[in-house]
Amino acid sequence: MSAIFENIGQLFGRILSVFRNFDFPSDLLDILFVSLMIYGLIRLIRQTRSAQLLKGLSLLTVAYGAVRVLNMRASLFIFDQAFGQLLLFIVVLFHPEIRNLFESVGRSNVSRLRAVTQINRAAQERDELTGAIHQVCEAFRVFSADKVGALVVFERVTKLGEILSTGTSLEARVSRELIRNIFHTAAPLHDGAVIIRKGVLQAAGCILPLTQENHRSLGTRHRAAIGMSEQSDAMVALVSEETGHISLAYKGKLRRNMSPEELEQALNATLLSSETATPLQKARTWLKREKEVEGK
Repeated sequence: MSAIFENIGQLFGRILSVFRNFDFPSDLLDILFVSLMIYGLIRLIRQTRSAQLLKGLSLLTVAYGAVRVLNMRASLFIFDQAFGQLLLFIVVLFHPEIRNLFESVGRSNVSRLRAVTQINRAAQERDELTGAIHQVCEAFRVFSADKVGALVVFERVTKLGEILSTGTSLEARVSRELIRNIFHTAAPLHDGAVIIRKGVLQAAGCILPLTQENHRSLGTRHRAAIGMSEQSDAMVALVSEETGHISLAYKGKLRRNMSPEELEQALNATLLSSETATPLQKARTWLKREKEVEGK
């Protein structure tokens, strides 16, 4: 009887020594990590046929602890022999669940990789669009000074496949030199419009629909810009061949006589915020800018 109490005292002594040597940051994190792994394993195998096996294994573990505390030598010998092959026993017993666990981890990693890839692709497209806007505005600076007509459509949510089919497919990186070459008066594509999708110049020489509203004071290029903005959510920038003035058509409205810096700011404000802003927020932003222009 005294041996039993002695073993119990030794057990409590070991527990107290563990608390005395407890390293708060690392040991606490270690316990939490192990707890999470055990919790995940229990969630994985619950409601399966292995749940009953796990209960039986848990009872055997409790019985093994009691046998060791009570120093029951014969029983302890049997348990030591059985638990010596415990790892192999668990692998054989739970091999379907272990396989599902690794498959689940693999699928989650693939999903995370895809998410990271999509984020990187979106960031790349955003950078390309920012660069395309800047290159177009720099080309418009020269067009405005030289009174060279130009018409550039920035596609947004509404796809312009039918408009693209009316022009010549290019799928080129946007640069001020390319824009200037396309709208050079001797170039065969200078009379049409350029379509830019996600920062890539998709086609040139495209034919845009004219507005049905009465705009007798406007030329064909302006009416085409307004018509395109009426039938889609695209933003259409243009340079007048007669005056050299820069204009921007959006949602059927025409903002005229802009500087290249104002054009770039307006394009960035709408095109680069299209992923996060709601349609109501976009409309409010546009109307606010229109009121500011009218107030000037």
